[in-house]
This record gives sequence, structure tokens and C-alpha cells, in this order.
Amino acid sequence: MPAPIPRPPPVTRATWPSSSLWLTARAYARRAERCRELTRLPGPVLSWHRVLVSTDSQRDSSPGRLRQPTGAPPQPSGRPPRFRITWWWIAVVLALFAINYYAGSRATQGQARVRVPYSPFFLQQVNAGHVKEITSKGTAIQGTFTQKERYAGSKATTRFKTEIPTFADTKALSQLLQRKGVIVNAQPLQTGAPWWENLLLGFGPTLLFLLLLVWLMRRAGNVQGMLGAFGRSRARRYQPTGDRVTFADVAGIDEAKSELSEVVDFLRSPDKYLKLGGRIPHGVLLAGPPGTGKTLLARAVAGEANVPFFSMSASEFVEAIVGIGASRVRDLFAQAKEAAPAIVFIDELDAIGRSRTSGVAGFSGGNDEREQTLNQILTEMDGFDSSTGVIVIGATNRPDVLDQALLRPGRFDRRIAVQPPDRNGREQILKVHTRGVPLGPDVDLGRIAATTPGMVGADLANLVNEAALLAARRNHDVVTEADFTDALERIVLGAERQVMMSKEDRRRTAYHEGGHAIVGMLTEGADPVRKISIIPRGLSLGVTFSAPEADRYSYEQRELEAKIKVALGGRSAEEIVFEEPTTGAESDIQQLTEIARQMVGRWGMSTKIGPVAVTPVDGRGPFLPGVAEVSQHTQELIDDEVRRIVEAAHAEVVTLLKGNRDKLDSLAAALLEHETLDEDEAYAAAHVAKRLEETPGEYATAARKAV
Repeated sequence: MPAPIPRPPPVTRATWPSSSLWLTARAYARRAERCRELTRLPGPVLSWHRVLVSTDSQRDSSPGRLRQPTGAPPQPSGRPPRFRITWWWIAVVLALFAINYYAGSRATQGQARVRVPYSPFFLQQVNAGHVKEITSKGTAIQGTFTQKERYAGSKATTRFKTEIPTFADTKALSQLLQRKGVIVNAQPLQTGAPWWENLLLGFGPTLLFLLLLVWLMRRAGNVQGMLGAFGRSRARRYQPTGDRVTFADVAGIDEAKSELSEVVDFLRSPDKYLKLGGRIPHGVLLAGPPGTGKTLLARAVAGEANVPFFSMSASEFVEAIVGIGASRVRDLFAQAKEAAPAIVFIDELDAIGRSRTSGVAGFSGGNDEREQTLNQILTEMDGFDSSTGVIVIGATNRPDVLDQALLRPGRFDRRIAVQPPDRNGREQILKVHTRGVPLGPDVDLGRIAATTPGMVGADLANLVNEAALLAARRNHDVVTEADFTDALERIVLGAERQVMMSKEDRRRTAYHEGGHAIVGMLTEGADPVRKISIIPRGLSLGVTFSAPEADRYSYEQRELEAKIKVALGGRSAEEIVFEEPTTGAESDIQQLTEIARQMVGRWGMSTKIGPVAVTPVDGRGPFLPGVAEVSQHTQELIDDEVRRIVEAAHAEVVTLLKGNRDKLDSLAAALLEHETLDEDEAYAAAHVAKRLEETPGEYATAARKAV
């Protein structure tokens, strides 16, 4: 016999601090008692207080939800209740359809009789004894036949109606009807349903539908409340509880962290600054390329300061309804002020903060709703005082397009550049992302960081993830150095393609990549060659990797000219060996042309143009599309200088490869045999000694030459 199920302790109102919680407890107690009586399972049933605890923990653990203090009544969520489709609603809808069908059938019921002529059809039917009954009122007659009769152009029916002419002999008709035994009624004609039934059937379904609509609107909130829901902020709120992000989770951007440490200190102890008359910046603008950790840095500031964090993308402010953006801005800042001290983070600020004066007047294509939202943000930030305790952090990768009103002192008056990390920063980022990844003994994070110049935090996180996935597919217990190497190749070039290349295509590809490598090995100022491969990957048939020994932040003119020469090496090798080029040098030509044009138009490396910037930094300029900011003569001069630089480099490359044809042939033969050569193998196959500044190491992705 199963053990008796214990009853929960009695719930009394005195044991609960509020009536709402007492009612909730009673409801859970009744539910637990009902389950205990119905199930009859051995062992104790989950008691009512366990249910309450688990439900509260699930509610409080949801992201962005503020935990309620013990004993406090539940707070309204601010969202209208969800409408659920049940069997009751299905029955109501079916009833409406049935009423409409019944109304339609009753409306057409009076039209079922067939009108026939009094003479000769009606009189013939009476004489033939085919009329069973008639009902008359005045000159109108309607009745039924003894059997279905068909009149011209109508269906066979027993119901008919007709009119007696005023000159007809009604006395003779009455005698005829008596002789034929026709039942004669003097009741009023049945012209349709009663007036009250017609009124009910005509307006009843509409009234019922309106009542149903009003009930639904009252349940979900009135119309004003439904429209007001659009104006409420959609910001996600993160509480400083649980697994919060701190500066320990942010690596590689130490300069930005040190800049924000003052903001953290103000949020922790604002009195230290206020008593000396200091004013903390109202807004902090984080500007940098995508993936550098701007959002993570903002969350780390909130985690370090132990304050609420409101996060929202700028594009979420604007909707199709006019005024929604400004309303959401007001609601967001109202929530932040109530939770002060707090941080408001607006990601991709350039979506609504673009300059309102950019372009030619009348042709800027300004968006009125976006400008209203921007004006509301400016107004809210002007309303801050030193004691508000709300700091706005904005993030953008286009600080050059922001409106100047946003950047003036008193708004986003502190701008922090979040740049891609250097070698040490990349190593620290790799350490953060590999905390939960079992690494093999051969993995050197410092060497991996050295092979990934230009990569940002998001790229390195993706690299670690790809290496872990690759190790899992290979059934490794740990992630090895080879997994990282292959993952890097997969990210940069894509997966290897199983392409059946002809011998001639493989030979041409080998000489093309060999031309890049030989020029890179023998040209002063060129980056060392790290790896060569003729295995097709992605859209390329072969690749040559070159990378500097350390991170570079500026280049000399000879180094830029060396890059142009290396890019021309593949095409020049094809011209020397096969006496004609192919389309495989398309990406090389695009790359070298861009370098030459920047040398002339932006960096002042042309004697004819001089140190004058004639090319916009972003390629657009301040004028309308198609309107140049330089003269036609200057544009022609730029084209001539670009062509001169490229042609001079091409002539030098051809001379260099012809003088070292034996090295080119030797390297191409090694590529045809092994398909892939690392740094040491490539220099050995070409019989070229490394320069003194070159040391053995892994390849990187600073340069890519593809066929």
C-alpha cells in the first residue's frame, strides 16, 4: 500500500505580508491539494511553497527582468495580456456564421413562390383540379398546387402567386373553387418574417460583432493604450546580478578601458566629483571598426559600476508611425532616470544621428522622423544635471557622419577610439576566448596572435570557435595548433574545393603564384612570403600569403611601390612564360590600382599633384553623386600619374623575373609537386636566402594574391 501523501501546512493570511501574495498562495495550495487527491502517486507531491519558490526563481532569472523584493506585491508588466484562441472563441465564430446563414435563408424565403398569369394558367390548373389551397387578400392570391407544376422559364414548384384582374368575375371564380374542392383562406398574405425578426436578423450579427470587438479592446487595453504600446521603449535592461560582464572579460583595448575607468568611478562614488564642482561627461562615444568590442565595453562599464544597463539599437527607435521614435526616446530616458544611477547604451548611433546638413541643400534626402528622434535625444541629454546619474554611451563605426550637435560639449563630449588590437592585445583576447577550450600542448597563443594582424575581437572569437569545431570533426580530445592553422585558412579563403584542373591550368597557376612569391622575396620593402598554395579555395585557384614581422601603422613610399610590384608578379610571370596574360590577375589589378590611386590622391606621393588631397577619404565627397570636387584637368592628371606608377612597376617586375627565371622555374616545379609550401620550403625551393629581418614563423593574412 503506498505511503500517504503528506498535506501541506495550512495557509493563513497572517503569514503573508500582502493580500495579493496571500491569494496567490491559497491558489497554489488548492492546486497542490487537488493534484494530491487525483493522482494518488506514491511519494510526496511538490508542496505549494516549493511551487512558489520555483516560479519566483524562473521569473527573476529571465534576462532584463527586475527582481521583486520579498513580500512586495507583483508589479504590472506594462504589456497587454495575450489573446488565446480557445474552443469558446471557435464556437462564437461558428455561431455568427450560422446566424448569418439563417438570416439569409429567411430573407430569401418569401421569394420562393413562382408568379403565374391568372388566365389561362391559373384557371386551367383550377379546372384540372391541380390547386390544393389558396390564400387571398384583395386581388392578390397565393397558394399551392397538388403537385409540382412548371411555368415557362421557372423551376417546377408547388408554390405560386397571381393577381386577379379587377374586371374578372369573382363570383364565378368562387363557384369554380367550391366545385373543385379548393381550400380558400382569407388570411393576410405571408410576405416575410415579422418586423422585429427582420430587425434582429439584420442588425443582430453586426451588434454582436461590435460587442465582441469592444470586449476584446477592453481586455487588451483601450485604443490609446494599444497605440501607446508602440511608443514604449524596446530597450533591453540588464541587471547587475548573476554573470555580469566586467573589465576582466574585455581584453586588447586597454586604452579604451582606462578612458572609461573615470566613468565607472563616478557611478560608484559621485560625491567625490560633485563636492569639487566636477561634472562627469553626459555622453561617451565609442568609435571604431565593427567587431572591436564597443558593445562589450559598454556592458563592462555597467558591470564594473554595478548599475542597471539599458541597451537599444538606434534603428529600433524609428517606425512607420510618425512620432514613435521621439516617444520611445522619452520612455527610455524616463526608465533610466527612475533606475539612476544607470547607463543607456545606443548601438549603431549613426542610424539616427547622421548630420542634418550633409549634402546640397534640398537634396540631402533628410528623414523627418529620424530628425525628430535625433532632436528628442538632444533634448533629453540637455535635461541632465550633475546629480542625475545617467550616462549615455553611444557606439558607431562612422563617427564622421554624425551630426555636430551630438558631439558638442554637454552631450557626447568624450570620444574614445576603439582601434583593432595589436599583437599583445590579440594574445590577451585569445586567452579570454579560450578559457573554456581545452588546448593542446603545441598551441602557442602568442604565435597565433602574430599570424593574425588586423583581426579584431569578433574575428578572433570566430577563429577559436572554428578551430574547436574542426577539432570536434576530427575527433580530437584537445584543440591543436594544426586546428587553428586550418581554421584560419578556412576563414580567410574558404573551404578547399575539389576541382579537377588540367595540367596546363595547374602549371599556369603555379607560375602565377611563383611570380608573386619571387617578387616578394627579391624586392626591398616587400613583406616576407609566409605560404604558397595552388589548391583551389573559395573563388581562387591559388594563394600567396605575405605578412610583416610586426603590426604596421604607416608605410613608406617604397613599401607601397613594393606592394604594387608583388601584385604585378603573377601577371608578369604569365607574360614571360606563356607570352600572354589571363583573367586570373583581376583581383591583383584591382588591388594595385587602388594603392596607386591612394598614393596620388590622398598621400601626396606624386610630384605632379603634390601634397594635395584630391580624393575623398570615404570615396563619396560632399557633393551629389557624379559631381566631382576637382577639375577635369586634375582628374586626368590623377589618371596619368596612376598609370605612370603602375607601368614603371610593371617594367621593373618583368626585368626582375627575366633575370631570375631559374628561381621562378624551380619554385613552380616545387609547387606542382607539393601543391603547398610553407615559408622555409618556399625560400628553399626558390634558392633565395631570407633577409636579415625575416625570421621563421607562421603565415598571416595581411596580403592575399589569388588567381
